[in-house]
Amino acid sequence: MSLMDHVDASTQLAKNNEVQLLVFKASMGEDSPYYAINVFKTREVVEAKNHFLTQIPSSHPFLEGTIVLRGVQIPILNLPLWLDHPITYEDQESSRLLICDFNGIIIGLRITEAHRVIKKNWSDMHAPDSYNMNDHAKVVNDTRLEDGSICMVLDFEQLLADVIPSAMVNVDQSPENIRDVIIPEKLRNGKLLIAEDSKVAQRHLHQILTKAEINHQIFNNGKLLMNYITALPDKSIIPAIVTDIEMPEMSGFTVIRLLKESPETANIPIIVNSSMTGDNNKREAESLGADGFVNKTKSHDILPLVIQLMEEKGLS
Repeated sequence: MSLMDHVDASTQLAKNNEVQLLVFKASMGEDSPYYAINVFKTREVVEAKNHFLTQIPSSHPFLEGTIVLRGVQIPILNLPLWLDHPITYEDQESSRLLICDFNGIIIGLRITEAHRVIKKNWSDMHAPDSYNMNDHAKVVNDTRLEDGSICMVLDFEQLLADVIPSAMVNVDQSPENIRDVIIPEKLRNGKLLIAEDSKVAQRHLHQILTKAEINHQIFNNGKLLMNYITALPDKSIIPAIVTDIEMPEMSGFTVIRLLKESPETANIPIIVNSSMTGDNNKREAESLGADGFVNKTKSHDILPLVIQLMEEKGLS
């Protein structure tokens, strides 16, 4: 499959409220849990023993070091250790390295087994309340495999925030001069709505908007957001909506389509805040009616974009 076919497939899946997952294990034993990652955030799986690991002095304990793969230096993160079930040195020798791409940041995750690829509808992905009990939850949702086994989708943004915080959004960057920005009255007096399943992304958005004194409400997935909007008697209080693409229950693409199809919400600016930053995802979001697209590592750009879009739509 060519790169463009790869991107097209990812976009088509999300458009249909579907996701393709690489299922893997990060610990030894038949009873060890299954985890998953969106296939389109992965590049390849390689055998760890075939790649020399260069250690980094005084680095984070979860950062094992770096390897060089096709001329690119790639940091290797010890996923079993992050998940609190470290593996032995002997097991590391037989382990695999899952090479991933997060917003253009290439990292390797140590895993014990790449199981297989599955396709799921987002309605089959669930986010129990237990995953949201603290701000540093490592699991965002789960699904069932054919044999009934639970497969958990990890919050890889939380992993990056823990190990390579420089790769994440700078929450202080945008609001530092917010006092000099004219906030539209509709935004100041309304409620900005956000659909986002990653706890670390939620935390960043909350910090940015709180510092700017913007009233907002965050929902753990697109379905909860849509249920809230549907039940809202006066939808004019919504100045803008921010949505992720990948979410349990309902994808961001479905959220955009439903909102833009309804006359009551069609004129509300919608901004996609996603780690799936390929051009095809942006084009698909635009074709469904999204008004803006922001890379998740640059979430500090959301507020200025909201203000710009409100002014363009005459909502300021």
